[in-house]
Amino acid sequence: MQKVEWGGVNMIEAERRLLANALLDLSNERFALISESCIPIYNFTFTYNYLVNSTQSYVMAYDEDSAVGRGRYRSTMAPTVTIRQWRKGSQWFEMGRELAYQVVTDKTYFPIFQKYCKGSCYSDEHYLPTYISIEHWKKNSNRSLTWVDWSKGGPHPAKFVRPDVTIEFLNSLRDKKCQYNGGNNTSACYLFARKFLPNALLRLLKVSRKVFRF
Repeated sequence: MQKVEWGGVNMIEAERRLLANALLDLSNERFALISESCIPIYNFTFTYNYLVNSTQSYVMAYDEDSAVGRGRYRSTMAPTVTIRQWRKGSQWFEMGRELAYQVVTDKTYFPIFQKYCKGSCYSDEHYLPTYISIEHWKKNSNRSLTWVDWSKGGPHPAKFVRPDVTIEFLNSLRDKKCQYNGGNNTSACYLFARKFLPNALLRLLKVSRKVFRF
């Protein structure tokens, strides 16, 4: 057990260890990082088929010219990582086996983040988006499979409690549409959603049969 801090580079270290251990099982072909506050918004069969039949991975990556985007870049990371290559995205990812192996064995970009991306740099929002955008962008759909609500502002997304869990709300998450890299439409935009607090569990269990067909 090792201590992990929000926004710290040790968060990426932990994610790489999780991937490394999962890669030891040769039957694992897809790797998803979700939080304890995530819920599935489709049943297991749909989620499994969606991921296994996918030809791309799901890492959100975008260039944001603001204090919480390019403003977090450290000039000491150049020339390995330049400001033009700097990307931001969601911490929650899903990727195939080949890409997971590349992340675990990366000895070029990860040491740069370990050394220079500290404090308000928030490497957990920048390492994977930047690395994959530089080296593996052709294999990435450039979007996350985990929905979050940032409409209320602040450093953390909105939280959902028991009264928020309604059939209408959950169906609205399933009805959202998006595209691969701004191109082809996809039949399902998100497979997971967060942040749902523990007191929402009983309501989720109650409506899951109707909405998710568990």
